[in-house]
Amino acid sequence: MKNYKLNSENLSCISERITVPQYDRTTIKTGIVHVGIGGFHRSHEAFYTDQLLEDPSNKDWGICGIALLDFDSRIYNTLNEQDGLYTLIVKELNGTHTKRIIGSIVEYLYAPENPIAVIEKMASPEVKIISLTITEGGYNYNEATKAFDFNNPLIQHDLEFPNAPKTIFGYITQALKLRQSRGLKGVTVQSCDNIQGNGHMTKTMVLSYVGKAEPGLLDWIESNVSFPNAMVDRITPATAPLDIVNLIKTDGVHDAWPVVCEPFKQWVIEDDFIAGRPAWETVGAQFVENVEPYEKMKLSLLNAGHSVLGILGALIGYNTIDQSVSNPNIATFLHNYMDVEVTPTLGDLEGIDLGNYKTSLLERFGNINIKDQIDRICSESSAKFPIFILPTINAQLEDKGDITNAAFVVAAWAIYSLGKDEKGNTLIIKDAMQPVLSAKALESTTNPEAFLEIDAVFGSLKDAKPFVEAYTRAYNAILKYGVEQCVFDLNANI
Repeated sequence: MKNYKLNSENLSCISERITVPQYDRTTIKTGIVHVGIGGFHRSHEAFYTDQLLEDPSNKDWGICGIALLDFDSRIYNTLNEQDGLYTLIVKELNGTHTKRIIGSIVEYLYAPENPIAVIEKMASPEVKIISLTITEGGYNYNEATKAFDFNNPLIQHDLEFPNAPKTIFGYITQALKLRQSRGLKGVTVQSCDNIQGNGHMTKTMVLSYVGKAEPGLLDWIESNVSFPNAMVDRITPATAPLDIVNLIKTDGVHDAWPVVCEPFKQWVIEDDFIAGRPAWETVGAQFVENVEPYEKMKLSLLNAGHSVLGILGALIGYNTIDQSVSNPNIATFLHNYMDVEVTPTLGDLEGIDLGNYKTSLLERFGNINIKDQIDRICSESSAKFPIFILPTINAQLEDKGDITNAAFVVAAWAIYSLGKDEKGNTLIIKDAMQPVLSAKALESTTNPEAFLEIDAVFGSLKDAKPFVEAYTRAYNAILKYGVEQCVFDLNANI
């Protein structure tokens, strides 16, 4: 079987083996600029948009992918060499793979190389949406102060050098300034990150930055820019070298960076687009007036569940999420956490069968074909815990509810931050706050409460006596007995 490098020239030959775009990509105009073209964007928004573009009436909604950070050069170079094309490999529960070449990314820019080009693209009259997948930590929000972090050196750089920004806030501000000065229409800024009220968060952070960088722009933004909330969902593990090798072996396609994902997908969007929007509802997205119940459910159950399995599994010595959930003690612990501690905080979820949803999560976590790496799930936990787990703790404290399992997970994270699993193997901790986490974790070996003093993560939670007591008991128990024995004991007490 002849091998083909994935690019536009070879697309017709590849089409004999894998589904390829049926639309003429040369006629597609860029209506969306997306910042953060990693795996999740390419399995989610770009996938929905690729399906949409099969209808010729939607040809104004192509995507320009922006590689924002210095270390994003690899994905930019890959897309550049492959004409924006990549393979989406859906790993089904039965072990089969469904493959599709995605063509919706029709332009791509590397921001560190040419920041002005990125600003100009965002300010283009054709662009109606600037969408973001910049991770939970990318919003520059300080949990302790509940405000924008102006002490961030990158933010200080953007304030001093506005035409050579390094953060999304600098880019968006300069692009909106150009739109205003040129008399152009506004734009929608659409977050696709796992943050409750992600549209509200984006607006608050953008306006905070603009208030200092370009205060004369504030009124124009209020009238000309919308920030819809959205809930996004599709488990998308990091691409493994074997995925690349297998694609060549089975289909003869050489794709330097295919994307793998689960079959499940969901996108619930607040219908608040000031400059028009794609008809994503025709390809499976759902537009609603209020996203909050959906996103709260997903963040508190799926995303928190991932963190629970990741932290506990890492300490035991597992490498993948399916290994963690296949441990009956861990699975029972997670089930109890979701039922006893999370569910009472979710309120009315009209139209949602919560029992089925929680059951489906355990099935999705257990998909042995996904092999979602635990170190990916545990990365940037300092940004994830305040969004996925701490809201449940705060809500339960307010209602005098149970926080036993949640406190246990926080204690496990403190011990995980020491950088060793229970077998003594080194854990690679990928976190912007890694130096602080490591220092406080070490201090916690003699004073467990020290970890809770990380104000940017825990805020005032260190002052909540019931939580501190539950956390301290769990911390000491994990050190003495290990994770698995502790969760067994906790499960027996439910």
